[in-house]
Amino acid sequence: MLKKWNKKYWAGMGVILALTGCTSVADMVGYDTATLNEDAAKSYTQVIQKARGQKALDVSSPTAQRVQRVFARLRPHAERANKTGVPFNWQMNVIRSDEMNAWAMPGGKMAVYTGIVEKLKLTDDEIAAVVGHEMTHALLEHSKKALGGQVLTGLGGSILASSTGVDGDLVGLGADLLATKPFSRHQESEADAGGVRLMAEAGYNPEAAVSVWEKMNKVQGGSSLAILSTHPTNQARINAIRKMLPEVMPIYQKNKR
Repeated sequence: MLKKWNKKYWAGMGVILALTGCTSVADMVGYDTATLNEDAAKSYTQVIQKARGQKALDVSSPTAQRVQRVFARLRPHAERANKTGVPFNWQMNVIRSDEMNAWAMPGGKMAVYTGIVEKLKLTDDEIAAVVGHEMTHALLEHSKKALGGQVLTGLGGSILASSTGVDGDLVGLGADLLATKPFSRHQESEADAGGVRLMAEAGYNPEAAVSVWEKMNKVQGGSSLAILSTHPTNQARINAIRKMLPEVMPIYQKNKR
């Protein structure tokens, strides 16, 4: 009888949690926005310390200086776009690596790898497209939603049974769920759209978001990188961004420098 009740209980809980949404689920297990941002900041510190120890933290190259300038120009617009109710302490670090990657943890802790800038020969406008995209992931709390989704799919498992398991593996979480774990195609599309708007507000040409993916197409030779395997195709992103241009180009024209 007890086993039967447990099955009904968990089935009912599964329906309730699914209806509340993944973000609310994260709140329910103790990962509200402020807590998640705080834990991400701790993980970020460890990631950056590790990069520094490996002499991979780039603070002085022309690439690093350009990324930091673009980040500084986008930051005020990202701060105004923050609807989470919790102020972000935005930070950017540049990591010397051949990997073509960039990411943002909850609370605005960011990194850009030199590989994506140097291999694609990105202009400042194209860097803004990449940084704005990652900023939007943080602003829309996509990592929090992913964490909530893991709770739902792991109902009765380790994540729900012991939220301390998340704390105990923060470095792994920071390198995986909080930063580099692939988001859904819908979330990637949301980040593309939000990033294009941010760059336009900061006076960067939104057309550069198209050229980033055109360059990525050439580098990939028509195939997808492993880290982008769950993302929309490059051509789908290009098409969606082009549809946005009539809306965002006037914003850019008003703010361009």
